Amino acid sequence: MGAQPAKGGGRWVQVAPERIHRWIDGFADRHGAFETKGCDDVVVLRAADGAVAEFAVPFPPMEPGAPYVAKLVAHASRRRRVGVVLVRMGGYAAGVFDGDELIASKVGSRLVQGRTAAGGWSQQRFARRRKLQADQAFDAAGQTASRVLSPYLDTLEAVVFGGDRRAVDALREEQRLAPLFNLEAEPFLTVPDPRLAVLKEAQKQFRAVRVRVVDPV
Repeated sequence: MGAQPAKGGGRWVQVAPERIHRWIDGFADRHGAFETKGCDDVVVLRAADGAVAEFAVPFPPMEPGAPYVAKLVAHASRRRRVGVVLVRMGGYAAGVFDGDELIASKVGSRLVQGRTAAGGWSQQRFARRRKLQADQAFDAAGQTASRVLSPYLDTLEAVVFGGDRRAVDALREEQRLAPLFNLEAEPFLTVPDPRLAVLKEAQKQFRAVRVRVVDPV
């Protein structure tokens, strides 16, 4: 994923855990020596020329205290078991990753009509039918998420969600999914229609370390 503008200035970039050291070496080559500070959820590099690199610690908290960079690399690279639930209108996928290996998964889809009818009574009937289809799709997504992730609940470190935020929010009211939402962690995954190939690629997003980069004035 390319750089994205960051609120408050700068830009967000994503760095794979195995590339953090190389990325920091490049930061030093471009901006010179830097000072480091951090806590359990952020590590900040501030170079002599004013450039800043702010690392959002994935799956915090990180063990506090120096050396921050070494601890960030170790924390980000650690093998962890993570559940993933992706939901869009009419499509859903759920999986469990052990490190970067997908060890359990299921994907599915349900028809949800996407256009409204012309108007009047016909439009009202169409809207009711579409709502019924959406409710059935969300119910299927919830059943799938519960069926795939629940057997691993005791060993999951986190659950990340993605797809469409409104679709995911529609699942929050389901009591059976409360244990999954109790483990919810960032980032929210921006993905196209959830298919198996999309689910397999999700680990690249949730394992990546987000870095807010502010260039010197």
